[in-house]
This record gives sequence, structure tokens and C-alpha cells, in this order.
Amino acid sequence: MNRALNWLPGLAGGESLPGYPASLRVVDAELDNRLARFIAVVPDADNPFPRARAGEVGLLEGWGLAKAVNEAVAADRHGEKRAIVAVIDVPSQAYGRREEALGIHQALAGAVEAYAQARLAGHPVIGLLVGKAMSGAFLAHGYQAQRLIALDDSGVLVHAMGKAAAARITLRSVEQLEALAAEIAPMAYDLDSYASLGLLWRRLSVQDAESPTPEDIAQVRACLAEAVRDIGASTDLTSRLDGENRRASREVRARLRQQWQEA
Repeated sequence: MNRALNWLPGLAGGESLPGYPASLRVVDAELDNRLARFIAVVPDADNPFPRARAGEVGLLEGWGLAKAVNEAVAADRHGEKRAIVAVIDVPSQAYGRREEALGIHQALAGAVEAYAQARLAGHPVIGLLVGKAMSGAFLAHGYQAQRLIALDDSGVLVHAMGKAAAARITLRSVEQLEALAAEIAPMAYDLDSYASLGLLWRRLSVQDAESPTPEDIAQVRACLAEAVRDIGASTDLTSRLDGENRRASREVRARLRQQWQEA
């Protein structure tokens, strides 16, 4: 079950805009009395790329995300900047020989650049984690947001790769990996560890993370509106440096700043 597919209708309503692959839902709607573009990657059993049929972010999805964001930026160049909300439940980027041969790295980089350019152009960009936010898929879809909001639910996972893959790469069992994650926050999958890195702006407790109730929808929409107001005119990601486990990051930046000033 793809949670983004379940949350999007309530959050945005309306029909998905034409011109995008079936695995991408793009809906323009109202949020806090302004226009907002809601974007979600969803499963497509008929995707021509088999590795991208279960909600993974592949070639079509990467270029589609870039198109959806870039078109919003172009449309708002001379007017109010609409909010862009990435509704996130992505298990991975699409792994496959065809994807590698046809440049999945470029497709996902295009999506990242589009989100970053939207943020720098003054669009409030928000990432709403309703399910998995894994690997390159999350980097391409939502990680460039000024504010990240997550449902406080065990089904919301954030990491660079799945546990089985991470265990193989580190030459450990899954059990050993979980023991290591208990000591090293960046190795963990749970939201408490992720929040300690300063990356989450809000965590929301809802009644049903898989099939949201009307009250859940209202609560999340209110939080999205609050995020838009909190972003204001800011375009950077400096708010992420306040986490309890970001002390080294803050110190490195301070030393680099000092060296730059001395030079």
C-alpha cells in the first residue's frame, strides 16, 4: 500500500494534472489562501521500467518531478510563489541496468536541482513524510525542502538504504546492524534518531497513518500552512543545523567561516 496515494486526495483534492507519467501525481490546490502544488510518486504496475513499478523513483519519475517543479517556477516567475509540497512514500530509487545505462543519475539530479531552484527562487518547499523516505528517491523527492514534516508512525522510515542491503554492504547481519544503529544515530531508521540530526521540523501523531481520517487531513493541512508561514522569505536550510547530533557540523562550519574571514 502506498501511503502517498492515500493522503494526496484529502490533502489536495482535485484531479492530477495531465502530461506526467502515471507514476507521478501533480495537483494544484489551495493552501493557507495561496496556491500550492502537491506532488507524489506512486506505484504504476504498467510502468515500462519494471524496477520502478512499486513507487520507486526512476527515469520517468526523476524527469517528471523536474518538469512538475520547473513548470511551477516558470509560471510564478512574476507573481506570488506557490508552495510546493512533496508527499513522500518512496521505497528507493529504481535499480536496474537500463536505468543505469539511460542515466538515472541525471534524471534524479534534475529533480534535485528543480526543487533546489524552486527553494532559491522563493517558493516555500515542504516535504511531508507519510511512509518510507529511502535512498536516492528521498534525495530526489523532498529532501531539498526548507521544512520536513513526518507522521509519528513506525511505518515512516528514513535511511540511505534498506536494512538488508545495508547489512550486506557493512558485512553484518540485520541484527548486528540494528545494534549498531542504537549507538550511532545516522545508522538508524527510526524517527527519534533522524530528528536528533535536526532534519525534522515537526512530527505529527495521527489516528491512521495509512488511511487518514478527516481529522488527520485537517491536522496535517494546518501544519503545512504553518510551515509555509514559518518559511516566510527564507531560502536556505540552516534550520537543520540545530539538532543535538549536529555539533560537529556546526563546528566545521564555524572553523571554515573563520578561515575564510582570516584569508
